[in-house]
Amino acid sequence: MSKRDYYDVLGVSKGASADEIKKAYRQKAKELHPDRNKDNPEAEGKFKEANEAYEVLKDADKKAAYDRFGHAAFEGGMGGGGPRPGGMGGNGDFASAFSDVFDDLFGDFMGGRQGGRQRAARGADLRYNLRVTLEEAYNGLQKTINVPTSVQCGSCKGSGSEGGAEPTTCPTCSGMGKVRATQGFFTVERTCPTCSGLGQMIKNPCKTCGGNGRVHKDRALSVNIPAGVETGTRIRLAGEGEAGMRGGPPGDLYIFIEVEKHRIFEREGVELHCRVPVSMIAAALGGDIEVPTIDGGRSRVKIPAGSQSGRQMRLRGKGMPALRGGNHGDMFIELAVETPVNLTSRQKELLREFEDLSEDNNPEASSFFSSVKNFWDSMKG
Repeated sequence: MSKRDYYDVLGVSKGASADEIKKAYRQKAKELHPDRNKDNPEAEGKFKEANEAYEVLKDADKKAAYDRFGHAAFEGGMGGGGPRPGGMGGNGDFASAFSDVFDDLFGDFMGGRQGGRQRAARGADLRYNLRVTLEEAYNGLQKTINVPTSVQCGSCKGSGSEGGAEPTTCPTCSGMGKVRATQGFFTVERTCPTCSGLGQMIKNPCKTCGGNGRVHKDRALSVNIPAGVETGTRIRLAGEGEAGMRGGPPGDLYIFIEVEKHRIFEREGVELHCRVPVSMIAAALGGDIEVPTIDGGRSRVKIPAGSQSGRQMRLRGKGMPALRGGNHGDMFIELAVETPVNLTSRQKELLREFEDLSEDNNPEASSFFSSVKNFWDSMKG
């Protein structure tokens, strides 16, 4: 059976350019790959045929010989380095041809093509932990922080070369940043060990940064902390991270907020909770008390008569502001009835008398307790 014309195999004209031939081959390789045509027994043969055609047409010398002599150029010793019948080349064979489309076939699974050398690498992201008080979290604030980081070298303008000279192309990888090694069927691609994937070499490194293109420095940054932040809130400052290698783009700075514990208030989201001590008299007879609020003010609260320890009361809108939306939560007050201590003999006598009256369920207990309250108030004065 006569062999098909290589141009027909790839579906290109005889005057097709190298890029057109390569593009056509990639398309054919994708369509005919055996893994994608498990139910088509003819696909493997056509796949090898396409590889054989590409092995010849991608090489300028082999292509010229083929254009002049056809398949005879690689038969009978005329071109001993060409492909042998059956589709396997003599000095690059199937693995060499297939490596040209390896990225296209498996790029989606391997994270995409890298597109040649890495060139300038992006700088690393940084994390900064910032502690604020509950009052600062309530009001929001503008705060200046000092961040130790890497910044672009001023001497070489980030190039890494003394005097800002342009780097030279890496001789090992020819500027691609990667080198390939054929291992049987597959071609393995790895980062160039000479230039570390940058594709460039610096002959005369900058004395200030040693060729890195950046130096370590503490930076003062002004950060806007919005009202309503809580522990775990993250603020991103784009481009304020480490400078990139050799002029690469900078990373980002992430500020993680930690709100300090408060001596009075406990926070649950936008709600605030606090315990308020009240006297036994105020809890029994009722009355008004003043409680502090997170905004620095005070609010008057009416205590119902007969209130017990643990009773909760709500102050609407006196909690924390929502980080998004601006509405305020509520403040919850938990009453803690105080038992009097260090009583005088007279105070103890009155309490025992009150206890006796309470046991007898005497109607006079109420009026008596009023006298106790008046006496208690006089003692405070």
